[in-house]
Amino acid sequence: MGIENRVALITGSASGIGKKTAYRMAQNGAKIVINDIMLDKVEETVKEFEQEGLAVIGKVADITKRGEVEKMVEETIGTFGSLDILVNNAGMERAGALRNLTEADWDITLNVNLKGAFLCSQAAHNHMVGQNRGRIINIASRAWLGGAGQAPYSSAKAGVVGLTRVLALELGRKGVTANCVAPGLIHTPLWDELPDKNKAFLLSKQPTGKLGDVDDIANAVMFLADDENGFITGQVLYVCGGRSLYSG
Repeated sequence: MGIENRVALITGSASGIGKKTAYRMAQNGAKIVINDIMLDKVEETVKEFEQEGLAVIGKVADITKRGEVEKMVEETIGTFGSLDILVNNAGMERAGALRNLTEADWDITLNVNLKGAFLCSQAAHNHMVGQNRGRIINIASRAWLGGAGQAPYSSAKAGVVGLTRVLALELGRKGVTANCVAPGLIHTPLWDELPDKNKAFLLSKQPTGKLGDVDDIANAVMFLADDENGFITGQVLYVCGGRSLYSG
């Protein structure tokens, strides 16, 4: 894969999809910035990577705060000399029936999933444009098509898709691509916590009848980050086992 010696900043990468993506990129020669809001998780992940001789640093930052995001990007460039790949992976969900959701549920979901992607993309903008090269990969979700009980999350991820399209239009002539990966049901610790009846219902909606794995998402991100794939921009790559064929 063509990411050797590229510098990749992956938000929310001390666990789950972000961590696997960071690890795969590091194995393929990229220099990695691990970001999360929890210091202990960042330090633990960085230590794991360093033990394998991978090029990595850790940055604790709240991606909903402009000052922290800008400092993280500046320190990334100061350490590695560049920022070539930005993966806006950090996300969270507050779910429930519309009548039961609070304004706080809406605000935090939109701030983390959408505002965070906006602030990180904006902070990376000048450097990527200046070097006439860059990859911005946003982790959206199949849920942007709509999902019962997911008003804040579906709205936020729809916003991520819209933001991606704008970035592609604005940055395309500057050598910077912007794309989305839209996961469906992925086997993470959150899945294991669901009641069996919920799991059965969700799997019944899957054309493949099974879950995806974090490696499936990492593979998609790696593809879009590759130097050789610079003619793909503004797109949504579904990695959802066919779940995007219908909403609800």
